[in-house]
Amino acid sequence: MDAHFWWYVTRASAMIAWGLMTLSVLWGILLSTRILRHVDNPAWLQDLHRYFGGSAIVMVALHMVSLMLDGWLSMTLPEVLIPFVSEYRAVPVALGVIAFYLLVTVQLTSLMMARMPRRAWKAIHYTTYATLILVSFHAGLSGTDVGSTWYQVASIGLITVTVSAVLLRILAGSKSRATAGTTPRTDAPRTTAILSPTPTRTPELVGASTTSMLAVARSLPPLPVAPPRPIERREMVVSEVRREAEGVISVRLLPLGGGTLLAWYPGAHITLHLPTGLQRQYSLCGDPADRGHYDIAVLRTADSAGGSRWIHENLRAGMTLVVDGPLNHFELESANQYLFIAGGIGITPLKAMIESLPAQRSWRLAYFGRSRTTMPFVTELLTRYPGQVGVFASDECETHEVLQRILLGAQHEVYCCGPASLMDAVARVVPRERLHLERFIPVVREAQTAPHSVRITALRSEREVEVAAGENVLAALEAEGLPVTGSCRKGVCGSCEVRVLSGTPEHLDSVMDDTDKDDLGVMYPCVSHSRSTELVLDL
Repeated sequence: MDAHFWWYVTRASAMIAWGLMTLSVLWGILLSTRILRHVDNPAWLQDLHRYFGGSAIVMVALHMVSLMLDGWLSMTLPEVLIPFVSEYRAVPVALGVIAFYLLVTVQLTSLMMARMPRRAWKAIHYTTYATLILVSFHAGLSGTDVGSTWYQVASIGLITVTVSAVLLRILAGSKSRATAGTTPRTDAPRTTAILSPTPTRTPELVGASTTSMLAVARSLPPLPVAPPRPIERREMVVSEVRREAEGVISVRLLPLGGGTLLAWYPGAHITLHLPTGLQRQYSLCGDPADRGHYDIAVLRTADSAGGSRWIHENLRAGMTLVVDGPLNHFELESANQYLFIAGGIGITPLKAMIESLPAQRSWRLAYFGRSRTTMPFVTELLTRYPGQVGVFASDECETHEVLQRILLGAQHEVYCCGPASLMDAVARVVPRERLHLERFIPVVREAQTAPHSVRITALRSEREVEVAAGENVLAALEAEGLPVTGSCRKGVCGSCEVRVLSGTPEHLDSVMDDTDKDDLGVMYPCVSHSRSTELVLDL
């Protein structure tokens, strides 16, 4: 045993703890900015983020113990735990002690995340940045190896990674609201859309007239925006049509000529272009890891406008269809526990979510329907996931009472899809911050602003569009040949999304929460309009 053994342990544990804290912050930023959104649905990346933070605490604790065991310092327990008590460099040591308590607070609140208000948890979590700053000063002012080359290289590297990560967070998070005013919220809960980052608004454009906006735009460099998200349109061949339940068929689509499809993630939907000219959206319900085909399920509705009826009566293996997508406004977010609530055909996006989760993830599915004969995939789900799936049919039990019992005291992230009556019942009980809904039928919303004309500036195209009072915004943009697409035209699918650079949109869609749309700086012009007399769009 070397006489300086604990001195070596003190140095090593301190550097490892600093590195783990840096990795934890970096990983958290990568997750929060959604840069890794294409791979974090299984949630193991979130677990890795927590692992870094927890391991950092273990290393800090070892560092503190070794300080007391080191024969040279021989620090006492009060010196290690109480700020400004240490005889050795009191202020730098105090910074390290304070950083330790902040680190423990962040870790404890992470474990209690499901039981805390979201705002409070985020406020505490942001102290992680302060912790790293304190640790950097603590290491630089109290370390015994400050002058050595290896220490300087390591510390400069860790500080550089930290600064780069924070800058990334600031740049990716600079999504200003379209206005400073308050926009009414829909009754839809928070959802997360897979979107390209919203462009930073150029200050010179806010509040300027349309003519001056175009003049300024010509003199400025291109806006720092990401390219539009990929929306694939391709011909696909029907390889299989199978009856899944009473009034429900499943359809498997293969890319015509072979090849690999775009990656898709649980909650995504595609748009089918039917030979009748109709366009219909259907959630993908297969395995997201299989990019060789798309699987959908189609319910024949009694009040069908022709889409589901045509598919049930005419679609056969070997036929080809034009398919758009996938798009996703019902994304699965990382969480410790999930409660999935499906009603009838609403099982389709939730089935894909369940299949994407790792085996150790905690989840439950409550599946409601009129009868088991009308509920697609019910036998498959019960067979594959015994003990995690509950099936509740109206002809077997009182489903309303069952739903209330399931929701009572639940602290899970709740994902619900199905009839409006089911989703409304869930929304009355589950707090907004834990609730995620996908609506097949739009919420009826009335405009709060009297009809008026709007002048729209398409900034990239340097064109102006006059939208008359009561005129549909999407139709006006399409009539001018601007690059917008519309599919459902009911404010549900989200395919007509445009970025708002200036002005105040009036959201009348049901794609996501109004506050989220303002945070992202987007609107859906198929049903939405404008509160202001001018809008500037990134078109």
